[in-house]
Amino acid sequence: MEETIQGLQIGIDNMWLLIAAFLVMFMQPGFAMVEAGFTRAKNTANILMKNLMDFSIGSLLYWTIGFTIMYGDSIGGFIGMPDLFFMSDGFGDNYADYADLFFQTVFAATAATIVSGAMAERTEFKAYLWFSIAITVIIYPISGHWTWGGGWLSQLGFHDFAGSSIVHSVGAWVGLAGAAIIGPRLGKYGKDGKPKAIPGHNLALGALGVFILWFGWFGFNPGSQLAAAGTDNAVAIAHIAVTTNLAAAAGAITAMLVSWVRYKRPALSISLNGALAGLVAITAGCDAVNPVGAVLIGTTAGFALPFAVEFFDKILKVDDPVGAISVHGVSGAIGTLAVGLFSTSEGLFYGHGAGLLGIQVIGVLAFFVWAFGGGLIVFTILKKAKILRVSRRIEEEGLDVYEHGENAYN
Repeated sequence: MEETIQGLQIGIDNMWLLIAAFLVMFMQPGFAMVEAGFTRAKNTANILMKNLMDFSIGSLLYWTIGFTIMYGDSIGGFIGMPDLFFMSDGFGDNYADYADLFFQTVFAATAATIVSGAMAERTEFKAYLWFSIAITVIIYPISGHWTWGGGWLSQLGFHDFAGSSIVHSVGAWVGLAGAAIIGPRLGKYGKDGKPKAIPGHNLALGALGVFILWFGWFGFNPGSQLAAAGTDNAVAIAHIAVTTNLAAAAGAITAMLVSWVRYKRPALSISLNGALAGLVAITAGCDAVNPVGAVLIGTTAGFALPFAVEFFDKILKVDDPVGAISVHGVSGAIGTLAVGLFSTSEGLFYGHGAGLLGIQVIGVLAFFVWAFGGGLIVFTILKKAKILRVSRRIEEEGLDVYEHGENAYN
């Protein structure tokens, strides 16, 4: 009887992990639609192709070596012991090893696809393929090992439940390096240095993408519980779903209000990114904060978003067509730091001192240095190889025909 009950628990946990992974995989078309909708029609096929390939390349290479670099026996707390071609029909604590592999694969693909938006409309396709290899094999697995793989940040007590920093900020900081090195799109800045708006071609597509991402996030965050059997897991999953949803809603509303006051109109694009900012921010502490804390975290991320976009656009002169750096990088950092404040068991606002907050600061800085530094190296090499940016003519006429020989719209 006991063996039957244990088998049932394992089956439930295993199925929950796979269903959550399927939801996270569904976020890929969400990212593709957001990026395509927020950019110009002449580059849509290129954007869709990049999203298809980063998932395809990521799936093969993360299975080949990335998974073991992230979860292999730790070498000095920095990197897992690499082992080629992960094959195991065994079980971990409560799910099949292959279920764990698939769940972690879709997370790796998410980190890669964030970079695509930050560098959209002027990056050579082959350069993006080389970058996808770098982030899937080196940048993301090593940073993931520091935390989820039992590395040095995990040993410090760093808390990032589902990847505000590990997934989202890592992708964004690599994207920041790439966008800075490749330079802005043609026509983005006038002779006076002031930025010019380059509107996307289909906000309806972008809005649909955001709703898909919001839906998929219920696999991203609740799925990171990694188990569903039993009362404790059931309560935890429900709690995480509520905090995730509240933060997204608060982020969308706050970003809308800021745009209404600052720009005299409730801008749809800013409101959509506000929802994503709330989702990214709550991802680190969705298990550790209560609903009030979730609303405050989402509100903070939604409020910061328009100002972050302006900072990169006007001050740093970094051209990010979809706001990926602000949404995933800045919001990811905000959410990671917020755990040190709003965690009901360890946070400063709940009388537990600033210890966790200090650890969260270390983690945020470490991920920035690693991801931004790694991005600088990768994209500098690609630039030196003269394969990073398309020619002026291709950029002006669109990447779809010249890079892929076809248009997204006929």
